[in-house]
Amino acid sequence: MTHTIVDAQSVEAQHGVFKPLRQPLGVTAFGINELELPPGAEGPEHDHVADGQEEVYVIVRGGGTIRVDGTETELRPGSYVFMSPDARRQMVAGDQGLAWVGIGCQPGAFQPQQ
Repeated sequence: MTHTIVDAQSVEAQHGVFKPLRQPLGVTAFGINELELPPGAEGPEHDHVADGQEEVYVIVRGGGTIRVDGTETELRPGSYVFMSPDARRQMVAGDQGLAWVGIGCQPGAFQPQQ
């Protein structure tokens, strides 16, 4: 197979906000999910110390803030956020809600070609 196209609307959301896209896309090198919070909602506070996963969040709709180790930073579409495994983080939706794509992998798993 050379490519796969998945409409995120066809993927059932888990816990109302989390759409796992890795398996429907057939991705094996990293995790990828679409997440969405309604206006004013807060996501779970968490880190990835246990699994050592780095994450990148790409804001695609709405806006809000991310709380990282006690510091809040504004988010808007086009924002990219890198999270190390030990960063304690929480997404908070603004008045328009907040939607983002989360991409994750353990450090060192990607080996760029020279």
